Amino acid sequence: MTALLIKGVRPYGEGDPVDMLVRDGVLSEIGPNLAADGMRMLDAAGLVALPGFVDLHTHLREPGREDAETIESGSRAAALGGYTAVFAMANTDPVTDNAVIAEHVWRRGQAIGLVDVHPVGAVTVGLDGAKLAELGTMAASAAAVRMFSDDGYCVDDPLIMRRALEYSVALDAVIAQHAEEPRLTAGAQAHEGERAARLGLAGWPPSAEETIVARDCLLAEHAGGRLHICHVSSAGTVEVLRWAKDRRDVWVSAEVTPHHLLLTDERLTSYDPVNKVNPPLRTAADVKALRSALADGAIDCVATDHAPHAPQDKDCEWSQAKPGMLGLQTALSIVVETMQVAGLLDWRGVARVMSERPAEIAGLADHGRPLEVGEPANLALVDPDARWTVRGEQLASVAGNTPYDGMELMARVVGTVLRGRVTAGQERIAG
Repeated sequence: MTALLIKGVRPYGEGDPVDMLVRDGVLSEIGPNLAADGMRMLDAAGLVALPGFVDLHTHLREPGREDAETIESGSRAAALGGYTAVFAMANTDPVTDNAVIAEHVWRRGQAIGLVDVHPVGAVTVGLDGAKLAELGTMAASAAAVRMFSDDGYCVDDPLIMRRALEYSVALDAVIAQHAEEPRLTAGAQAHEGERAARLGLAGWPPSAEETIVARDCLLAEHAGGRLHICHVSSAGTVEVLRWAKDRRDVWVSAEVTPHHLLLTDERLTSYDPVNKVNPPLRTAADVKALRSALADGAIDCVATDHAPHAPQDKDCEWSQAKPGMLGLQTALSIVVETMQVAGLLDWRGVARVMSERPAEIAGLADHGRPLEVGEPANLALVDPDARWTVRGEQLASVAGNTPYDGMELMARVVGTVLRGRVTAGQERIAG
């Protein structure tokens, strides 16, 4: 493999600029004024180097809904957003509930090669919550599935959830739960509160999330399994997580999305379906609690819940629109705005929540590693001083349903390196 010299970068935004020499996909030397004779050089002057990001929650829509996203377009968006590994959720068509579909997703990701695509297997057949899917065969497949989720739907049957957690022990896997008690959210369209009532939208109470999280933490303690809570949205869930993490025998982790760190239900007054998401945007008090929890570790990591939709599924009346937003190319900027500018995280903290912890949760040995000699060269290169305006039609995704359209954001990923190969920012390479 051709060597790559990254010139003038600041690892974690600390100290004076250094050069990083990459050979055979590994950081082989880090220091000032390294020789560049006869090798490709990437100009990183003014940039911050972070470990490549890992997204535990991405919807790539393939197979079945290539009109909204493909593995190729989603991989390109991920690379442009600084990601080197993503986990593709199982709500495809057909559902990723068997080894054949899981291997298809994995092989497509391998062939495209812009980011490591890890398929998430369904917990239940067809996501219908009635019968466990083929967890063992998916785990034993070439895709080596180690995360299972019915995301989009809650595994609301406690017996099914208990059995999944028990199986996860033998498989060394994680069960990721979309926490939503469906009997409390039937017909729900928005966060239950004053604003939804004023707008005439049926309410989605935070307790629908909180009760499932509490139940599943107890089930995980009993089964000994590893539980991951998807897209935490309420202050009450944060308190449940703090309680569970204080219990010695509970292995539970949790994620928060960028949009739940920034946006509130005030956005609903426009009735624009781009703001419709599940779980819904909640109050400023919830946002404050989520930010604090991410800073102190009660919430482990950021996951995008990148959810592209075709125009006919979003450009319609609110009640008929599908929930979900794009997130891969804007995640870093939102985390910087909500967490770093506010003094809640420094660049090492950003690396922790966007790379290190998600890699640990997923069991990825070669992602989320420190920026040190001998470690895999999986990197995100960030311009901390950039200001850029989001335009949905200019994003790499097939879909354009971003709530940040027209918004000016700070900081931007301008280069991504996957095992020494530049997957985004090729224009910065010379030689």
